Amino acid sequence: MILAGDVGGTKTNLALFAFDGETLAIEVKHQFASRDFTSLEDVIKEFMRLSEVKTIDKACFGIAGPIINGNCQTTNLPWDVVGLNLQTLLGTKEVILLNDLESTAYGMLHLKDDEFVSLNPSGRKVDGNRAIIAAGTGLGEATLFHDGKNYHPIGSEGGHCDFASSTLEQDKLLQWMRNRYRNHVSFERILSGPGIYALYEFLVDNDFAPQPTAMIRLKKTDDKSAMISKLAIEDKNPLCVKTLQLFCEIYGAEAGNLALKSMSLGGVFIGGGIAPKILPFMQDGRFINAFFNKGRFEELLRAMEVKISLNDETALLGAAYFVAFKD
Repeated sequence: MILAGDVGGTKTNLALFAFDGETLAIEVKHQFASRDFTSLEDVIKEFMRLSEVKTIDKACFGIAGPIINGNCQTTNLPWDVVGLNLQTLLGTKEVILLNDLESTAYGMLHLKDDEFVSLNPSGRKVDGNRAIIAAGTGLGEATLFHDGKNYHPIGSEGGHCDFASSTLEQDKLLQWMRNRYRNHVSFERILSGPGIYALYEFLVDNDFAPQPTAMIRLKKTDDKSAMISKLAIEDKNPLCVKTLQLFCEIYGAEAGNLALKSMSLGGVFIGGGIAPKILPFMQDGRFINAFFNKGRFEELLRAMEVKISLNDETALLGAAYFVAFKD
């Protein structure tokens, strides 16, 4: 039996897979609120209790944070994940830790065509490196390196690179963000769940439009970014609509940056929880036009496939496939 996990700042998904040497099948899965636990070990213990699992042969976890020497200090959680401790807990030496975007990247290889939405009708399917970008609680970036025959996931912490503005409006945003994060404004501060609310606050401070009553009435503990998306999609509130438009514009620009850095002729794949939830805005042209807007390399980018994954278990599947078929 294989235990796979997708460990994020908001939620942790764990699943047990049966493996017959050729195919994987989910036996049981559970989702946990990450901040309800003090460690990944505690989450696993609760999963084992709920699932009544006795024996684990192999395990792999995609974790939102850098993997260094088989360990991980999570970026948006106060957890230290130690590979050796997980081996002891699970009773197997075959425990692998991946960056969550590595597992997402690997999972992309195993999705069906109908689990994607294309943003670039002129994109051509070719063999080559692929780029993966995923906005959720944070911003993840990875590459699938193509060696001429097979794909190899390469994780990164590219979401923490410096935010670069590309319009006059974004110049103002960058100055506004520097008042909040004086030492470093990263793309993750904008292209994430909390980032959507930051964009909303920027527009409010610049008197773009009055705040909707529903936002004013929210409690501190309410999910403000989710409400912004709801008001934009369902009510067409001008302030919330502009927030998502600006988000998609910046998202597209950074996806294009990643495509150039990884020479992802094999396409750009968008994961994470946000894109499927704001699909009408991802499809309205702002994302893809910002993606194309790279000067002399626009033609190169126009030839790339750009797709959104609709499967919210991509990272979980990637972790399971990675450990199952690891040499």
